[in-house]
Amino acid sequence: MHSSFKIFLKGIIDVSPLMIPVAPFGLIFGVLAIDIGFSPLETMGMSLIIFGGASQIVLLQLFSGGASSLVIISSVGAVNSRHLLYGAVVSEHLSDLKLIWKIIISYFLNDQAFAISNEYLKKNKNSNRYFHLVGGGATCWIVWQSTTLLGIILGSAIPEKLGLSFAVPLTFLALLVNDFRKFINVVVIIISGLVATLGYNYIPFKAYVIVAALAGLVTAIILTKKNKTK
Repeated sequence: MHSSFKIFLKGIIDVSPLMIPVAPFGLIFGVLAIDIGFSPLETMGMSLIIFGGASQIVLLQLFSGGASSLVIISSVGAVNSRHLLYGAVVSEHLSDLKLIWKIIISYFLNDQAFAISNEYLKKNKNSNRYFHLVGGGATCWIVWQSTTLLGIILGSAIPEKLGLSFAVPLTFLALLVNDFRKFINVVVIIISGLVATLGYNYIPFKAYVIVAALAGLVTAIILTKKNKTK
């Protein structure tokens, strides 16, 4: 148990630097949700149940823009679909765990925890290595829930001149730094980003998130196949 606790603490320590941009990200969500018209209970419930910063922000943006329920659900599903890939990657390290532990870990499996713990899981083969993922994910959970609650409390009291909106792209840029080392990843990032930016005003039903994700996926498939043929 002592060893498991040490691994749990290591997960907390390793993921902590990525919490710097997450804190204002949570504040933004809490403030935006209240500003759009969600009640404090609805806002907090969304963070507790969904626990997905990017998808929650997308939901707020599409909801405030008047998008239909179908587009909102599809877009949030598309954004969250990356967790299927996360689960597939870490499943090989967790195959011996009981179902209850798999459920707990799947709830805590977010971008930051995956980015940090995936490397640890690959390098360490001890049976209790999954506590690293639990520690990282639990840290993200506490930071996200507490800053969401703080955003709800502060509401419109936060002045716009603070520029907290920078936290949203900054959070994901921090996760993408390592991906910039590979040419294919850079091309996919640029293509999907351009499609989302250009399609924001031109793609009907506010479906630019879905279209951008599909464009990035198609680009990745094409480039990967070409790379294999070489």
